[in-house]
Amino acid sequence: MADASLDPLDRLTAERACERLIVEFVHELDLGEPGRVAALFTADGVWEWAEGDRRIEGRDGLRAYFGARPADRLSRRICTNILVTLTSASTATATRYFTTYRVDGHSGGMLPPRPPTQVGHYEDTFRKVDGRWLLSRRALFLAFGGPTENVGGAGGNL
Repeated sequence: MADASLDPLDRLTAERACERLIVEFVHELDLGEPGRVAALFTADGVWEWAEGDRRIEGRDGLRAYFGARPADRLSRRICTNILVTLTSASTATATRYFTTYRVDGHSGGMLPPRPPTQVGHYEDTFRKVDGRWLLSRRALFLAFGGPTENVGGAGGNL
């Protein structure tokens, strides 16, 4: 439930900070350094999957998990329908849809198009810590998912 007592400018600023975290997360995974996404979480942050027993806790665990991403993985995530709701002056929630295109074994160049590997949504919880908004929990919900294709060095130009 949204906190109606917040000043509209404070609300807008907080919502934008949370939206930016969502975008930074995707940017680091696809174009940056995956291990750096741990810095976007609170010290006790959690990443979990709604189905199964996959749960990563704490910045060190998150850094190790995301830092272990294969070096030859090529991915692009499309994020839409970001809806941030402030629940207090220092907490918020968000949902967003995502589509992930991903292959392993990429050695460079453009690849022919492939179907998405995953389609789903995230449910996020944010907390303001020392004046900075951070993710405290992210839960992943897949509607569609499949294995990551290994292209075995099938890069090249089209």
